[in-house]
Amino acid sequence: MSYRGTIVPLVTPLDAHGEVSESDVDSLIGSLEGKVDGLMPALSTGEGWKLSDRQWVDVVTYTVKHSRGLPVLAGIQLPTTAQVVARAKVAVDAGVDAVVVTTPYGADVTQDQIVEHFRTIREAVGVGIFLYNEEAVSGNKIELDTLLRICALPGIVGIKESSGSADYTNAMTRANTGIPVFEGWENLLLQVTGIAGFIGPLLNLEPGLCNEMLTDPRPELQDRINAACEAYGLFGDEWYRPLKEELMRRGVISTAQVVPEKVAA
Repeated sequence: MSYRGTIVPLVTPLDAHGEVSESDVDSLIGSLEGKVDGLMPALSTGEGWKLSDRQWVDVVTYTVKHSRGLPVLAGIQLPTTAQVVARAKVAVDAGVDAVVVTTPYGADVTQDQIVEHFRTIREAVGVGIFLYNEEAVSGNKIELDTLLRICALPGIVGIKESSGSADYTNAMTRANTGIPVFEGWENLLLQVTGIAGFIGPLLNLEPGLCNEMLTDPRPELQDRINAACEAYGLFGDEWYRPLKEELMRRGVISTAQVVPEKVAA
């Protein structure tokens, strides 16, 4: 499958007891029906790195169940290759179309180890892999040459480019790898060229505005997007919290409860 357009990194709606609310997952997806091109549960906006095993399974399973025919790309944010492979197999059994994977965690991870990480996952898992290029969760960076090496692997179906550097993104799109590149930062949409689409938290609230920006990028739309992100608190460290609060205010989800941070053993 060739991915393009807007793919929404869904928040993870919780009920009052901290369990994933199936009815709210359904409601959230229903509010986006006909406005986005794909669903991405359990990534950073979905607090993927904090979810318990049960919460992760529930939000992915409910998203597949209520997808309304949209492709589901399941986020996996775990420290090691073995953990990612195990969870990816669960995602495949749940019926996802692809898995979204970052690098192994740790500043000491080498570029060769990053390539081997993606090669191992691909050999073990029978669905496409969407590469999540970020640093905040994994604690390391993918160099451009490394990213190009990963793109040469079979089964890489897309890149969520969240480096925060328009120069990096533009260098990636100029490389013409054939792998669709999606911008991951709302405030950079006007500065990047050649992207296949956008994946960002604002899509939970304003998919129409984001689609318009992709179709006809211009400064006044970028200003509106930046203003919306400021108004909704999406540039803060816990952007998913005010995002949930606004979705609750609109009646889309029932609570604004967030997942507690995991306590180290």
